[in-house]
Amino acid sequence: MSVSFNFSETETQQSVKAMVRDFAEKNIRPNIMEWDEAQHFPVNLFKQLGELGLMGVLVPEEYGGSGLGYQEYVDVIVEVARVCGSIGLSLAAHNSLCTGHILAFANEEQKQRWLPKLATAEWIGAWGLTEANTGSDALRMMTTAVEDGDDYIINGAKNWITHGKSGDIAVVMVRTGEQGSSKGISAIVVERGTPGFSAGKKENKLGMRASETTEMIFDNCRVPKANLLGNVGEGFKQAMKVLDGGRISIAALALGIAKGAFDAAVSYSKQRQQFGQPISSFQAISFKLADMATEIEAAELLIRQAADLKNRHLPMTKESAMAKYFASEVSVKVATEAVQIFGGYGYTKDFPVEKFYRDSKLCTIGEGTSEIQKIVIAREILN
Repeated sequence: MSVSFNFSETETQQSVKAMVRDFAEKNIRPNIMEWDEAQHFPVNLFKQLGELGLMGVLVPEEYGGSGLGYQEYVDVIVEVARVCGSIGLSLAAHNSLCTGHILAFANEEQKQRWLPKLATAEWIGAWGLTEANTGSDALRMMTTAVEDGDDYIINGAKNWITHGKSGDIAVVMVRTGEQGSSKGISAIVVERGTPGFSAGKKENKLGMRASETTEMIFDNCRVPKANLLGNVGEGFKQAMKVLDGGRISIAALALGIAKGAFDAAVSYSKQRQQFGQPISSFQAISFKLADMATEIEAAELLIRQAADLKNRHLPMTKESAMAKYFASEVSVKVATEAVQIFGGYGYTKDFPVEKFYRDSKLCTIGEGTSEIQKIVIAREILN
């Protein structure tokens, strides 16, 4: 099948980018190191993002969202991550995972009940798939949901959950059938305050430290069957489709971090003097910048392709996996080179590149490791 692409920026994209860039410079940049050092998740900032419509970018206006497409969504994540990866990560997790899952698979009554609160950031969303012993091997999950009259009783724990403590609502994948069966998993929405639903350990992370990552614990947690998304046994299939879109999110996050690190490196290389001239005039530095710029643009083209397919409801499993794999690896490479260009200063917290360096690595791990992306890509091209 021949598919044509047009990546020309629309006026809407331009205005969205300008708005987000202005907001990030004024409200995020002055606080990034304070939040990073304290591992502080700035809930009030996300309320402000909600007022701007950025917590429901893809949610239709009828549910209180902005009703925008994936190209605009990519722009939002990139512009935020260009300043702070942590805030970009939380923004992506809320939009594409929790909110995205409900948007894609909830019935009308459920959408009316939850989406307006999520789209305005009245509620912060979480999404629970990973467990302590089941990272890439999600079909072996141990968290169970057992029928009891009109309810499910959930027992188990989820790990590495963004907003696992501060989130007001979580979409949780639970085992309702045989372990190891793709039809043995269901998706259930659990609201904060439900008895038996609590937060566990908060992770002390290398990077992305202002994005909260916590255990979610379920101890005889009783949830009404009305909170089931779709049908029993459809949870794994739903989760894989959600992750297709989520890969675009993490790719955009990686791209933003790479762009932020690159911007800092270019600026520094023009200012830093050695041997009587700016270091940007040295071929060793200028060639690094050339490689960085080329790979950033290549990553963006892959992301824009996947976003375009997603907007048009065309198959994009391979394209989103390629975008996520390539962009995340580029992000680490660009951030590493940025630290090298800064030299000793790049290793200190007085300059921004050490944070981009720390933040970038998660992009090769979260929402499917680089190795898992290769498996997905290989499966798609060999089918």
